[in-house]
Formats: sequence, structure tokens, C-alpha cells
Amino acid sequence: MIAVDTNVVVRLLVDDDPLQSAKARRLFDEHADADGSLWLSDVVVVELSWVLARAYQRSRAEIVTALRALAGHATVALESPQAMREAITLFEQSKADFADCLLSVKAGERACDKLVTFDRKMRELPRVALL
Repeated sequence: MIAVDTNVVVRLLVDDDPLQSAKARRLFDEHADADGSLWLSDVVVVELSWVLARAYQRSRAEIVTALRALAGHATVALESPQAMREAITLFEQSKADFADCLLSVKAGERACDKLVTFDRKMRELPRVALL
């Protein structure tokens, strides 16, 4: 199994640097027959959503499509696959940032009674209480 950094996934999805994008594609192609051989941490997926939104001005719908594609890719092993799927759905249905959606899901997994925040965009997420 190989851990993959955010910048490799960005190059794969955005294709903005021909040399790096080709290397990223080659990595994924070389592991196409090995299910779960490329590991993406929760941090990488959160960074990816932020980079796509901020640096590349991708829409929420485009980010959801990209995240779902990664989550469903047989070569990719996510650190928290079920939490990621739930967070992607929350992100698609809310105004909250992806990181906040994942935080809400992970708080639920830890049986937290609530998640307190000052962030008003999070108020529609499960377990969230505004301070």
C-alpha cells in the first residue's frame, strides 16, 4: 500500500502541470489492478476539497463529483470510508465546508452529544450547536 499526498491527487484531477499530472496518472494506472493499494488519509481528502474550492474555484457540485469518484475508485483505500461517504452527502446537501461535514460525522462516530461551534454555516449539520 502506498500513501498518496494531496498534491498528487490534485494533479490527477486538475491536470494543470503536464509532467506531474502524467506521473500521477501513471501511479494510478500502475495500481489499477490492486484494489485498495493507494491510501488516502482523511487529511488528504479534506485538503483536496479545500484546494479544489479555493485554488481552483471548483463548484460544490464539481467537488462532490471528484470526492465520490475517489471514494468509489477500487484502487483507493480511504482512511474512513463510511465517514467520507456520509460527509460527502452532508457537503452536497448543506452550506458547510467539507471539513466541517467530516467533523460532524466523526463526532457522531465517537458518540459525542454535540459539536459546538461559532460557524453559522454548520448549524444544519447533525449534532451541531452554536455557541
